[in-house]
Amino acid sequence: MSPTEYFDAFCQSYRAYKKGAWCYEDGCVYRGLDLLAEATGDRRWRGHLHRLADAQIAPDGALAGYRVEEFNIDNILAGRVLMPMARETGDPRYMAAARRLVGQLDRHPRIGTGNYWHKLRYHHQVWLDGLYMALPFQVEYALATNEQARIADALLQFRTALDLTETASGLHVHGYDESRQQAWADPTTGQSPAVWARAMGWLAMALVDVLAILPPGDEVTALRQRSLRMLLKLADLQGRSGLWPQVLEAPGLVGNYDESSASAMLAYAFLRAARTGQAQGADALRLRAAGLAALRGLETGRLVAHDGVTRLEGICRVAGLGGFGGVYRDGTPAYYLTEEVVADDAKGVGPLMMAHAEGVLLAKSVAETAETRQA
Repeated sequence: MSPTEYFDAFCQSYRAYKKGAWCYEDGCVYRGLDLLAEATGDRRWRGHLHRLADAQIAPDGALAGYRVEEFNIDNILAGRVLMPMARETGDPRYMAAARRLVGQLDRHPRIGTGNYWHKLRYHHQVWLDGLYMALPFQVEYALATNEQARIADALLQFRTALDLTETASGLHVHGYDESRQQAWADPTTGQSPAVWARAMGWLAMALVDVLAILPPGDEVTALRQRSLRMLLKLADLQGRSGLWPQVLEAPGLVGNYDESSASAMLAYAFLRAARTGQAQGADALRLRAAGLAALRGLETGRLVAHDGVTRLEGICRVAGLGGFGGVYRDGTPAYYLTEEVVADDAKGVGPLMMAHAEGVLLAKSVAETAETRQA
């Protein structure tokens, strides 16, 4: 089964991740469908997107199961499709829904540096996941409504979050606890112990998405340089399979394994960064090659058929920090190997859609360049 056939079959059988409630897992699929539609012009992707997302958006913009008072930063991510859907249809409910999410951000708790708490129940904590959940949406909304202060705030949050989570190698730990009260937090730095691949994937996607749409300026240039250094460091850690291990910078960790969702995220980030000019010359070629190797590794090695059904395998179902479901997640490298590995989770399939869309755009660009040279 080709990747396109797999995506179509996946979406035909897909049901809302959390019993129809607005959530980030569905948002990963929505984002993938939006980019597939943009890259291919194939109307079926818009059809899947509207069938899935419209069921969660009321005429007045209310979102199914969404409660501002939870102050859950994850709930912002799915809002990224609201602006393109509004532009496509002119239907006012989409921007009404976006305003509800912006209303959450306007009231969302922050740590002293101005970064959003990850969730209300995770007091004083910043996780890399949350940068992807909130900041690209914030920037896209601000561009649509010409609110420059929101863009400045997002850039500041990127800079401070990178500072607070950076390791000596230039990569970033999963989380930071301002209060130093969590058992997983280093008492001096507030950092969690390990560099988790999917956390780095969320971060990389957040950076390249924002840098792809912001106009040039000193803050943007500085962030672009920092992002590129990080991407090149990640390229150094890519395995022979084209994929990345669940825990990065842990070569002796017994049981460490190639993880599909992080690899799809990084494939997307590398290809998008190269295509949108965030790297030049040899750096761009290196990111492009690494992104294509990851995409190839996923589409040929992780889309596996059993009894006639193709599934995307090797996805860490969930991982986090602190108490959850009666278990304390201590954030050590070994912890990340205890979480369940599943197939067809939205956190892997959505990013693979995104990476595939970037691969389509790259192929088009190469073909157009060849035609120009022949002419």
